[in-house]
Amino acid sequence: MSYSSDEDQPDPELLELLRQHLNGKQPSPTAAETGVLDSAEFVYNHAIDVALDMRGCKKAANTIWDQMQQREYSPATWSTHELHPKEKNEETVQFIFTMDLLNFSFWSEKSEEDRFQVEYRGKRWTGYWSLVAALQRGLEEGIPITDPAFWINDEKFTPDVLRTVFRSATDEEIPLLQERFDCLREAGQVLHEKYDGSVLDLIEEANGSAAALVNLLASDFPCFADIHSYPGRRQPIRILKRAQILVADLWACFEGQSYGSFADIDKITMFADYRVPQMLWQLGCLLYGPTLEAAVREKKMIEHGGEWEMQLRACSIWCVELIRREIIREHPEAKGKVNAVLIDFFLYDAVKELEKEGGERIPHHRTRSIWY
Repeated sequence: MSYSSDEDQPDPELLELLRQHLNGKQPSPTAAETGVLDSAEFVYNHAIDVALDMRGCKKAANTIWDQMQQREYSPATWSTHELHPKEKNEETVQFIFTMDLLNFSFWSEKSEEDRFQVEYRGKRWTGYWSLVAALQRGLEEGIPITDPAFWINDEKFTPDVLRTVFRSATDEEIPLLQERFDCLREAGQVLHEKYDGSVLDLIEEANGSAAALVNLLASDFPCFADIHSYPGRRQPIRILKRAQILVADLWACFEGQSYGSFADIDKITMFADYRVPQMLWQLGCLLYGPTLEAAVREKKMIEHGGEWEMQLRACSIWCVELIRREIIREHPEAKGKVNAVLIDFFLYDAVKELEKEGGERIPHHRTRSIWY
């Protein structure tokens, strides 16, 4: 079961601000906390079907750091991807906001040839890159798909228009098309009502804090509120995948400057999806219980919001956090150069390379939702 709001639970950011007020302190831009890491640690400590192999984590930390060094992996790597925007301007901010509103559920049971694909620049794109390609193509065709004012125009923005943006080169349509339309419409309304229709005003409200921006997204935009219940815990489990990756994409695109300047970017965790857990298993970091592993291998649907899904996602967050700590412990020179964001980006790129080479030893888990 997912929470539609967090109204009945203490807000970690508000609690911290209250403490500072009572102590006579002015709130700092870095005072906010997302609660994601705390949630992940709780689930990890109580997980039955997912565990971490500490030796595997240590070995993976060295491998990841070595390869990141060899590839000169940094925030600048984000813009080197062929389809990512190259300009550092307000239009790119809107592009990233739109992209991460819709950054969920691209997997298909069909073959690589028959699955949903977007034809653009003489190539066919799948997965996450089909989203980026579709947005770029739509803009080139004169559809203002990244404009929040367009999203709330009932006459001009319809499901059929979005279907045109995401038209497929195959017979398979993009999954959850109506849900994507609803996300855009809802986000446009929130921006209009609370932020004068401006993504820039939303970012400014966070005052240079990555955690504060994540919390604003989760509290003001229901489609970013990736928050769930878990047995034995009174507070909800905060995963916040798309809210966090939006902040991370801004930081990486703008290389920590301008609209991507966040003093506390290291508070962002990995983005709990279906690909990075697969890679962490491949690296020998994640261990699945026999029943769960059988379900993953047989490509059975994993219940959204169920204990298996929460364990897969939360333990992956905690795993990447331990890998980050191990890298810094073994390589003090990595401090300030590596964080969970870059590790996640690296792992995602690595698993996509494995997929292309046919080197996957286990499938990704199957859950269909708007959260990832």
